[in-house]
Amino acid sequence: MKQQKKVAELLWWTVLAIILGLVISFAFLPLLGVNPVESLKIMLSETFADKFSMGNILVKTTPLILTSLAFAFTYKANLYNIGAQGQFYVGCICAVAVTLQLQTKVPGPVVLIAACLASMIGGGLTGFIIGFLKAKFNANEFLVSMMSTYVITYVMQLLLRTVLQESKHEYLKTDYIDNSAWLPKIIKGTSVSLGIVIAVIAAIVIWFILYRTSMGYRIRVMGFNQDAAAMSGINPKTQCMLAFFISGAVAGLAGFTEINGMQHMLLTGLESDIGSYGIGIAIMANANPIGVIFAALLFGTLQVGGTALGHSTDAPASVIDVMLGFVMLFVLMSFFVRKKLEIRSMKKQKLQKGEV
Repeated sequence: MKQQKKVAELLWWTVLAIILGLVISFAFLPLLGVNPVESLKIMLSETFADKFSMGNILVKTTPLILTSLAFAFTYKANLYNIGAQGQFYVGCICAVAVTLQLQTKVPGPVVLIAACLASMIGGGLTGFIIGFLKAKFNANEFLVSMMSTYVITYVMQLLLRTVLQESKHEYLKTDYIDNSAWLPKIIKGTSVSLGIVIAVIAAIVIWFILYRTSMGYRIRVMGFNQDAAAMSGINPKTQCMLAFFISGAVAGLAGFTEINGMQHMLLTGLESDIGSYGIGIAIMANANPIGVIFAALLFGTLQVGGTALGHSTDAPASVIDVMLGFVMLFVLMSFFVRKKLEIRSMKKQKLQKGEV
């Protein structure tokens, strides 16, 4: 009962913070010469105008779920994987390379399975390296994971200029993958692929691992107190490397869903903000894998609505980032205020018990 009350309070604070963030972001629109009331009407009407537009929300949501799960998983171990963007790119590279090599040799389903496994292994090994450096040399995982994104980005650009460049060698992108290697569309008349189902299943699996397995228990215990975990027989170094491997694999999976499910090629600058958005979504969801689904859905809706607003008004494209930024700011503030209130309440209870 007490746990349910805490969850309800967290949900109430988060919803309130989201509403306030949206209100403040719309209040700033007049500074950009845009009418906030008209903007709201445009966003609602354009975003939910037809099946295709609503399908775009799910298309945007798919990689957001996976990159936010990548951050959330390590966060439960009190570790910080800031490099989901780079692991996402590794997943993209592995998926497109395997697909282009196999698409003319084996059936489409086999290609999809191979590309999926390759993207997860590639992303997982990238995360494992970060975890290894943390476990072996006590390297700062925040900085290592963040800097790894820059390294991987430049490696990807090198590959797009050489072995992965399209046949005519005119643009920094790969050839399109064959239709047989595309993830099937699941909603007719939209671009929604099986990727959204994969993302939701991944969230459920991550939740199950964290809260229903001994491995997840060890990871969470390490997150609460690493010294206590070590004294109880849990090896923090092993859990660190394992957490980063799983985290990287999930981020790599996002690359597979994006290449084989949506873009059907790899090009420079692909989804360059997907990692940072993932961090924000994970924080908004309090690193709860199921909560991540709904937080990512909100971000996806705002992205589609913000794009529609930019097309229909004089608002700059950055209006999307302004909205998302205000929402995140107020969510973070809500966590701070809630924690302060909890501390004050605990002190008050202790004082009352002392008086008794």
